[in-house]
Amino acid sequence: MEIHSTKINFEDARGQIRDILTHEQIDAVTLITYAAGAVRANHYHEHSIQWDYVISGKLECYTRDGFDGELRTQVISAGDVVKHPIGEHHALKALEDSVTLSLTKGPRNGEDYEKDVIRLEQPLVS
Repeated sequence: MEIHSTKINFEDARGQIRDILTHEQIDAVTLITYAAGAVRANHYHEHSIQWDYVISGKLECYTRDGFDGELRTQVISAGDVVKHPIGEHHALKALEDSVTLSLTKGPRNGEDYEKDVIRLEQPLVS
């Protein structure tokens, strides 16, 4: 798991401009909402890289490098971007109502959304 807090590139009376990602090819951008307490993911991808950008709210992010890696947990909030490399097991639990963008590079767009999702039989979090 790589977590980056985005920074404001430009700000004036009209508002802000903020880069979420730079120099990355993206195949899909998906808006995901979470009710407080909701858990999403508990899976990994064999062919896709995924970035989760938190628009609003606060979530616990759980990750593990494959089946033998150490479970890591970190709280993420608005403005944070988490990169999940290929093979990293990941899950998100909403600590409050939250909204994220999931940006993916690989076969996970449109009707192919589930084609590179390998669900974990034993969830990282429930």
